[in-house]
Amino acid sequence: MSKKVPFEIKETEHCPECGAELVIRNGAHGPFYACSSYPSCHYVRPLKTQGDGHIVKELDGQICPKCGFTLVLRQGRYGMFIGCSHYPECEHTELIDKPDDTSINCPQCQQGKLLQRKSRFGKTFHACNRYPECQFVLNHKPVSGECLFCHYPLLIEKRTAQSVKLFCASKLCSKPQINEIEKYNE
Repeated sequence: MSKKVPFEIKETEHCPECGAELVIRNGAHGPFYACSSYPSCHYVRPLKTQGDGHIVKELDGQICPKCGFTLVLRQGRYGMFIGCSHYPECEHTELIDKPDDTSINCPQCQQGKLLQRKSRFGKTFHACNRYPECQFVLNHKPVSGECLFCHYPLLIEKRTAQSVKLFCASKLCSKPQINEIEKYNE
């Protein structure tokens, strides 16, 4: 495997600790600067500066509710978000995609409501808002209703090759709801 870097460095930089030349090394998390006099000097620095989200666009007319400065659209580690332009003095942030709030009761604990969430990989799922006390999770969209076969108090919506169909949310049953589909589509 070659150790070539896909870009050129225009000027040489020197180590702030010992004064030796900095070289680019490749690690598990990508390229980084390292001191050429390693192992006597252990200086390392990331190749790209890791900010808390670089500004993509300034949102004219939108003002931060905490400090009164303009809000900006930022690209962060976990995607796009809205934040204050006066960061780090003001740490106000807002989500762009707010999760859908379902008014469906959790069938497991009977006390919480099901909320739409996103996994760290970006997949959408629905879970009880009383987590970690209740760990009920669904990978499909919940629909209020009762199973015709086992009387479980929740149905899920699945996309099949033919169309969108309703199924029982119970893992023990999981039967399609034939009569409920006609009511749901009308």
